[in-house]
Amino acid sequence: MSKFIKDISGETPDLETYLYVKDFISKYQLNIEINSKPLKAQIIEVNTLLKFHDNDKSKKKSYFEMTYTSIIKLNEKVKDKNIVQKIVLCDVQKEVFPEIEKALLSLLHTSGYPDVKFLKKVNFEELYKKNFN
Repeated sequence: MSKFIKDISGETPDLETYLYVKDFISKYQLNIEINSKPLKAQIIEVNTLLKFHDNDKSKKKSYFEMTYTSIIKLNEKVKDKNIVQKIVLCDVQKEVFPEIEKALLSLLHTSGYPDVKFLKKVNFEELYKKNFN
């Protein structure tokens, strides 16, 4: 039905941190969290949260985070919880992730890190099968 960026944030506290992060941003990792909540009959809000961060203990860090919201309407015939789960965690993500990835990369590039790329593609079908079958 609809999709939009609900929240987006990029924080680099000072020049010293920026210079440090510029040298070590290749160590940053992308984490994805997906949650959903029903709004009305057959309408679900799906929130995809991306965090691009450094798991190292260094105090010099930049933070990048984005919540992307998709509002979906299920067919009235869809009643099975497992089917709804696959739609939310896999099908919706496969459709919206290229747009989400593009928006997060735009944030990173305009934040002063123009060379950042996500080399590994996320396979939501494989992740779903691994975690729920």
